[in-house]
Amino acid sequence: MGLDSAAIRRQFPFLHGHGQPVYLDSAASAQKPESVLQAMDTFARHRYANVHRGLYPLSEEATDLFEQSRETVRAFLDARHRDEIVFTKSTTEALNLVARSWGYATLKKGDAVALTVLEHHSAIVPWLQLKEERGIELVWIDIDDQGRLKPGDLTRALQKGNVKLVSVTGLSNVLGVRPALKEIITEAHRAGALVCIDAAQLVGHHAISVRELDCDFLAFSGHKPYGPTGIGVLYAKRELLRGMPPFLGGGMMIREVHRDGFTPADAPQKFEAGTPPIVEAVGLKAALEWINTVGWSDIEAHEAKLMHAAHETLSNIPGVRILGPQKPAEASGCVSFVVEGVHPHDMADLLGQACFCLRAGHHCAQPLHERLGVSASIRLSVALYNTEEEIRSLGPAITRAVKVLAA
Repeated sequence: MGLDSAAIRRQFPFLHGHGQPVYLDSAASAQKPESVLQAMDTFARHRYANVHRGLYPLSEEATDLFEQSRETVRAFLDARHRDEIVFTKSTTEALNLVARSWGYATLKKGDAVALTVLEHHSAIVPWLQLKEERGIELVWIDIDDQGRLKPGDLTRALQKGNVKLVSVTGLSNVLGVRPALKEIITEAHRAGALVCIDAAQLVGHHAISVRELDCDFLAFSGHKPYGPTGIGVLYAKRELLRGMPPFLGGGMMIREVHRDGFTPADAPQKFEAGTPPIVEAVGLKAALEWINTVGWSDIEAHEAKLMHAAHETLSNIPGVRILGPQKPAEASGCVSFVVEGVHPHDMADLLGQACFCLRAGHHCAQPLHERLGVSASIRLSVALYNTEEEIRSLGPAITRAVKVLAA
């Protein structure tokens, strides 16, 4: 039967009213459906209290809702245990947690972490810091001109025997390519290495089963899959979390505190210091439930049409070069491009004036742009609420902008 685009769009208040822009920047942050906004508003207005602290009914009800959110995330990721889900404020914090907790407790001088050239800075900088402080090594997995990882690079890196972790994106935030996660994880585990997945982009476009993948760590942010900002998730296998030291110290993460020391709480609480993002957790729960009502088959089919429209539109504009995959079926979520003789920032500025919202820059992926031989690019990213007509209308706008900038 397929996805009813009009019905989907009616659920997003942002899209209502006259003169709304064509929003093609969902890779940065997605708009929110009414059900998410309403869930947070209702909780904040009528059901709010701090969690895990009060013995009065309102606090106990808030705690139940907060923990229901954790259960919703567990089910969404197909994790085995609820205590494998840690709430953070973002993907960035979740990836830093892995480096600052597991990394500091485990890695020593001479150990290595393997990274791919596709990675977001959030999956690079924490390990660069550990390299400076502990003397660990970083090993880079290169890509071909289509953005595909070179499998031989990973094999050679693992054969050295010192790689303890492979950090890999689930879906590139620049090229839209999806590394073969299952194969990477299997090979890494065979060599005795763990695997951490940055799923910030993947989570809003494709189903994830951490059990099927058998990944060790996985991180994502709430605002990419139509939820609120200010909340993220770290999934980690139970045995790993139990052995990791706390990342932050303070309230909520302790069992006992004395003048001469403290005992941390069990996971996940020992990684959730301070008052957590309670309203945001309620919003994340609503967002993941909303995605489930749509269904992954319809989501993937609709977005495949959007990607085809994007590639076709861009390919027909003289001077435009699509980066990475040249076939739309080989990418998800976004497509990045450059225009000959035009700086991406200038193009994005003119398109913005014409009510088209696209991102320009290095998209927090400078090593990838260096590998591609460009300093910056323009990124068109799609979501469920976009239409083929919106994307095709971008073509004339780019052509007009090129003429203005070339004048």
